[in-house]
Amino acid sequence: MSAAAPGATPSYYVPQPSHWPITGSVALLLMGSGAAFWFNQYPAGPWMVAIGFAFLLVMFFGWFGAVIGESEGRLYSKRVDTSFRWSMSWFIYSEVMFFAAFFGALFYVRNISVPDLGDIVGNGIWPNYAAQWPTEGPYLTAPFTPISAIGIPLINTLLLLSSGVTLTIAHHALKAGRRQALKLWLFLTIVLGFTFLGFQAYEYMHLYHAYNLKMTTGVYGSTFYMLTGFHGFHVFVGATMLTVMLFRVFKGHFDADHHFAFEAAAWYWHFVDVVWLLLFVLVYWMV
Repeated sequence: MSAAAPGATPSYYVPQPSHWPITGSVALLLMGSGAAFWFNQYPAGPWMVAIGFAFLLVMFFGWFGAVIGESEGRLYSKRVDTSFRWSMSWFIYSEVMFFAAFFGALFYVRNISVPDLGDIVGNGIWPNYAAQWPTEGPYLTAPFTPISAIGIPLINTLLLLSSGVTLTIAHHALKAGRRQALKLWLFLTIVLGFTFLGFQAYEYMHLYHAYNLKMTTGVYGSTFYMLTGFHGFHVFVGATMLTVMLFRVFKGHFDADHHFAFEAAAWYWHFVDVVWLLLFVLVYWMV
């Protein structure tokens, strides 16, 4: 802790040495090693992954709990709050780059690789190949049906857009000190998020059995599931974060001037909303 005058609030809180970072490192080591064992069909692999995941959950509960305790104890100054805001901003930026790489792969396949294959067809290598999107690829034999934007994708778009509205209302209720409205609108946001995941799970099962659209369905199937699957995982993470915020609200945490954890979860959720809009247009609509 930095030096400060007696009775004054420290300018920057420095916590005591913690065992949680090494706990997280052990968890990741077990999960990574266990995955390698699992892929190579060693019996210990699944157990190592499970134990590593358990260690990771313990770390999350313990480390985040310690940070929450420090925050609620008003140990953090404005400088610490600024550090948290920059940290969350850079984290979301890394997520932006994560999805930018996948959208870049989709653009490359649709606008460069497929036309190039069409040029090769002209040389008689794949005489039956049609250079169009969605592409069936020169070697794909089982036909599939592309997904339409009308239906579950459109419903999920409305769900996520509505969740962004309900979360914004909840944020304004928090800043206005209206705790009951905050609980209601935050709960509705969480319900909308998990409803989105339910519809996506149903969509995946329907595509797999009725449309024959799988990860192995050429580059169209792999890019579709890669983009929508990772986005679904991010929706799950965001909904989990908001659920934690709701539990904290019920415990009396947060006020109009002290609620960055809530803001961080809201930032993440709005980022997830924006990514979905891009997915809806580029993956579903522009088929």
